[in-house]
Amino acid sequence: MKKRISVLGCGMVGSAIAADLSERYQVTVFDKSPLALQRLASFYPVETSVADLSVRQMVIDAIGECDLVINAVPGYIGFQTLETIIDQSRNVVDISFFEQDAFLLDELAMERGVIAIVDCGIAPGMSNIILGHHAETMDVGSFECYVGGLPKERKLPWQYKAPFSPIDVLEEYTRPARIVKDNMIVVKPALSDAEMIDFPEIGTLVAFNTDGLRSLIKTMDVPDMIEKTLRYPGHIELMSILRDSGFFSKDKIKVDDHWVSPLSMTSRLLFDEWKLHDGEMDFTIMKVIVEGKGKDHETRYTYNLLDRADVKTGFSSMSRTTGYTCTAAATLVLEDCFTRVGICPPEYLGKDHFQEIMDYLRERNVCFSVNQL
Repeated sequence: MKKRISVLGCGMVGSAIAADLSERYQVTVFDKSPLALQRLASFYPVETSVADLSVRQMVIDAIGECDLVINAVPGYIGFQTLETIIDQSRNVVDISFFEQDAFLLDELAMERGVIAIVDCGIAPGMSNIILGHHAETMDVGSFECYVGGLPKERKLPWQYKAPFSPIDVLEEYTRPARIVKDNMIVVKPALSDAEMIDFPEIGTLVAFNTDGLRSLIKTMDVPDMIEKTLRYPGHIELMSILRDSGFFSKDKIKVDDHWVSPLSMTSRLLFDEWKLHDGEMDFTIMKVIVEGKGKDHETRYTYNLLDRADVKTGFSSMSRTTGYTCTAAATLVLEDCFTRVGICPPEYLGKDHFQEIMDYLRERNVCFSVNQL
């Protein structure tokens, strides 16, 4: 009998995850959008069910007696959903990228005997796996990650399309960014320290601070670590104006007779503006640099990824790169290859399963190149 998977969320990434896993497992997808569910089910052998996943009981009903849960809900309900999943003693792979510290649920996961892999996308996710792998074989001195998902066609004023819920992207533009410098945690404003980086295949992009290190700050003893997001030049100036003008504030304001959150309003307005429509192409670009001392000399590894949307399936690049990292981890759990109980950030996977995950991605045409100096 095929193992059963509940996928919570049928957005762009959740759909790619469900489609990939449906080739080998029995998959049921839950979402509040009947249209999104119908569209997925018309192309892939998945079962679907309409559910409001912000409601705890609906989450409990959705996961039922499944063998594994994929948590692909928006970040603002990600933590509470993960807590419910763990409390119900279900193994889970999470890509909701919530703001809270996942290790707050470690004790509960240990008590319930649950494997909970969190932050398992492209970055955080694959970037962590790369660092976790090298930390096993060398004394890592520095780690740098530059990553972005962008539309192929630049359209003013935004020059951006969101593979996730816009509110999750806007959170990245307001949340203070933590980096590690000389073994000290340094907090920087989001969107700060902009620098131009040239990529031969794409052109010049701008990199800026976001809070992407997340669990690495706790789990990796590396003196210098930084993660920066990549966008087309001009995007962060526009985002900075909106942020500084209060459009990203969570504090409700009164408009006529109604109290509204500026962040919720802005997110709703940007939903259509930032949506990838049928036929629109995107790409994911990523550079990870790991430096340190090997057995007898200093070594530098540089990983590069340029992935493009899949014309055949219609899945965006960010859906593929995020989703297939998640499904690689899910497969390791389902096949009893990864059995560590508790909260498990992706760097834990890098220790013993790096090559398996790289091979899994390559089979799906997500291909990293690596240079060693």
